Amino acid sequence: MAGTDDRSAEFEALRNLSTRVGADPLLVQAAGGNTSVKQDDVLWIKASGTWLMNAGRDEIFVPVRLPPLLRAVADVDPAAEKAEAFVVAELNPGGLRPSIETTVHALMPQRVVVHVHCVETISLAAQANAEALIGERLKGLDWAFVPYCRPGLPLARAIAERRSAATDILVLGNHGLVVAADTVAQAETLLGRVCGLLARTPRAAPEPDTDALVRLAAGSDYRLPAKPEAHAVATDLQSCRIAAAGTLYPDHVIFLGEGSVIAGPADTAASAAERAMAEGRDAPVEILFPGKGVLLRRDANAGAEALARCLADVTARVDGEVRYLTAQDAHQLINWDAEKYRQELTRRMSARLQ
Repeated sequence: MAGTDDRSAEFEALRNLSTRVGADPLLVQAAGGNTSVKQDDVLWIKASGTWLMNAGRDEIFVPVRLPPLLRAVADVDPAAEKAEAFVVAELNPGGLRPSIETTVHALMPQRVVVHVHCVETISLAAQANAEALIGERLKGLDWAFVPYCRPGLPLARAIAERRSAATDILVLGNHGLVVAADTVAQAETLLGRVCGLLARTPRAAPEPDTDALVRLAAGSDYRLPAKPEAHAVATDLQSCRIAAAGTLYPDHVIFLGEGSVIAGPADTAASAAERAMAEGRDAPVEILFPGKGVLLRRDANAGAEALARCLADVTARVDGEVRYLTAQDAHQLINWDAEKYRQELTRRMSARLQ
C-alpha cells in the first residue's frame, strides 16, 4: 500500500492511528479492537489475532471484497461469519484471516471505521440501564445502542436493525465502541469526543499487599501480575464484588476464562486453584484475593496480562446494577473457532516475546 496518492496516504494515516489507539490500555487490550478503511470495493481491515499497537511495524491488515460480503450478510450466509471466502488472496501473501468483526465494519457506510474496547464505554455498556445512561451523555449525536450479541454475524444483524443511514457511533452492550467517518482524522476526532463524553473518574483503590501475595503464591503455579494496575480489582472491595458476580465482556472470557475466582480468607493460591478445579473449572488464570491483590498463573500470556488490568479498569468505573454475560454467551465464545484461532495467535506471540 505504499505510494503518494490520497488512498495510500489515508491508509498510512490509519496505520498510525491504529498504533496510537492500540498502545492505550484504556482503549484497546491485547488483540482486541479493530480498524478499517474502504478503498474502492475493498475493505482493508485488521487481521484476527493481531495487535493494533503493531500496525506500524507489522502487516496486520487484510483486503476483503466488500460487495459480495455485504450480499452474504443480507442473505444471512454463514460464509459472512468468518469472511475468509471474500479475501483478495493475491493481496494477502501472509494468509491472514479477517477480524471476527469484519461484518460490523462492512455494514458501516463510512470509509473509515474504528472499533475499540474502551473501558469508559464498557463500564457503562455493561450496566443494566446502559442505553439510558449513555443517552444522557451522547445527546445530539447520531448514535445507536446495540444490546449484547456474539461478535460475528449475530452482531452484524443486530447492528443492521438498529442503525440508520446517518449513524456514525455504535455502543455495543457489554462490548465496546464503534465510530465511523469519511477520513481517519475525522474518525480520530469523533473517537476522542465520544470517549471524553463517556469518561468518569474511577474509584481509588488501596495499594496491594505484595508481600502477602508472594507468600500466598509460594510453592504454587501462580505469580504477581506484570501490570501492577491489575491489583485494583481485588484491593477495591466494590470492584471485587462486581467481578465476583460474573463476566462483564467477551474478552474476559477469551483470555481469563468465565467469571472470576475469589480466594477465601484462609486460601493460598494453590488451595484456591484446587477448589476451583474441584468445582469443574480449569485452573484459573487469575485469582483475586480481596483486600490484597491478584495472582496470575505462571503461564499467563500477554493477552491475559492485558485483560487482567482491563478488569480492574472497568470495574473501578461501574457504579450501578450490572448486566452480566450469561453462561450461554460464554459457551458460544469459548467454543467458537474464530476465538480459538485468536487465542492461538496470542499464545504464539507471547512465546516469541519470552
